[in-house]
Amino acid sequence: MVRKSSAKSILIDSSPDAFFFELVQEAIKHQHVRVLPETEFYLVKLLNRFIASESLFVKTTDGEMKDQPLAFLYKEALEAESTQNQKSLFQNLGDISLYKAGFFQESLNHSAVPVDYYIGLGGTAYLNAAERSEEKHYQALFQELGKKFESCVEVLFEISEKTTVTKTEQDLLRLYEMWERTGSERAKRALKRAGIAIEKPDKLKKEKAS
Repeated sequence: MVRKSSAKSILIDSSPDAFFFELVQEAIKHQHVRVLPETEFYLVKLLNRFIASESLFVKTTDGEMKDQPLAFLYKEALEAESTQNQKSLFQNLGDISLYKAGFFQESLNHSAVPVDYYIGLGGTAYLNAAERSEEKHYQALFQELGKKFESCVEVLFEISEKTTVTKTEQDLLRLYEMWERTGSERAKRALKRAGIAIEKPDKLKKEKAS
């Protein structure tokens, strides 16, 4: 399968890439997001990279895999000695933030660090990577990822909904509680995809009061 852009031809020939490429294209179309062909390709590669969960963690001196706080990764990127290292570290921070915000959105909404934190920090990380990129096509790529970070999160969230195991009743209840408490459009769409009809919180409150 070949996707051509004005800058170069993108060849996707491996099975995981082909699988994710179709999912990314479908989700982008469904979410009405306009992005560069290079950005589509980047999302495909990001999904392929994080098939191995080890990519989200770092190995300690004891050989254990641990999750690094995003603030620590941001500090590390700022303090890196060379511009190239800063660019790579900011890119990695953006990648991790994007994947976690898209694929672990529901669990993040139950944690001390909400998904909006990942969106804000991840978008900033990509913009920092753009500023430190020497090649124009990378500048354009990271700028788009930074400015359209939340839209890309929605794309990954839709892919997550399509590729994860069917939710249990407990999962759906947590989704409903999150939607009722926050009015989250993401939770609302997930509930609708599960076949659950819902009303707006304000309407529910009025009906209870009457």
